[in-house]
Amino acid sequence: MDRSTELSEFLRSRRARLRPEDVGLTPFGGRRRVPGLRREELAQVAGVSVAYYTRLEQGRGQNVSDAVLDAIAGALRLTGAERSHLNKLARPAARGTGRGAARPQRVRPAVRNLLDTMDNVPAYVLGRRMDILAWNRLAAALLGDFAAVPAQRRNMAWMIFLDPASRELYAEWDRKAADIVALLRMHAGSYPDDPALASLIGELSMKSEEFRRLWAAHDVRDKCYGVKKFHHPVVGGLTLNCETLVLPQDPDQSVVTYHAEPGSPSAESLRLLASWSLDAAGRGAGEREAVRDQQ
Repeated sequence: MDRSTELSEFLRSRRARLRPEDVGLTPFGGRRRVPGLRREELAQVAGVSVAYYTRLEQGRGQNVSDAVLDAIAGALRLTGAERSHLNKLARPAARGTGRGAARPQRVRPAVRNLLDTMDNVPAYVLGRRMDILAWNRLAAALLGDFAAVPAQRRNMAWMIFLDPASRELYAEWDRKAADIVALLRMHAGSYPDDPALASLIGELSMKSEEFRRLWAAHDVRDKCYGVKKFHHPVVGGLTLNCETLVLPQDPDQSVVTYHAEPGSPSAESLRLLASWSLDAAGRGAGEREAVRDQQ
């Protein structure tokens, strides 16, 4: 991903969603050729020169200061995640390199043990590029058998857009897809030179029209929380609370958990799913033992 191009397109997309009235300006100049604020209007609100802002939007801004970036972010009404993304694009840090992104993603044994102790909570570890690095039994029962998926396809973005089962599983698939793309773009801002990430984005762009449309919007959001709804093939409808917990000393890894409101129908369904997955695991172990006995 070319950082200058990404910065240019991001700034233009954020400018296009605002009207002069949104920032306290009176529209002027007759018919507007493009939606949103003009460059000179944005520069006026941010308190910078039009020429300076134009260079920045064209990806030619050098050594831009914190004060200028803050002023532009404020004028564009950026969210916290969008501000972070803007800073990464405009002032690249050492961690945002292909070399840094290539380091192995390893889940600490203590984190794996933690997942296994969470018998009644589906939980998994999400890494860079939205790779699924580790999971517990109930997460596999809820979201799919990750162990049966080739390692290179064990990726949340790939599964959402290219696995047809995801459209049946997620009751609000459109919302889930938008969240995934917005988070993936945050990763792209941190690691623009990551070849594996570029390959994933390229594959999704070629194979999914929905991904192309969402990617072109340049929306960014950080790791999320909220209510997620599922249509599970075994236990039916589930409404679960999702929490994302960033792991200490590795901001690229986070534990994603789902839990139901106590006493709710979804809590009972989740309990049934846990029982079903335990029985399924037992049956699988028994079948493997029978095969060994016949050999």
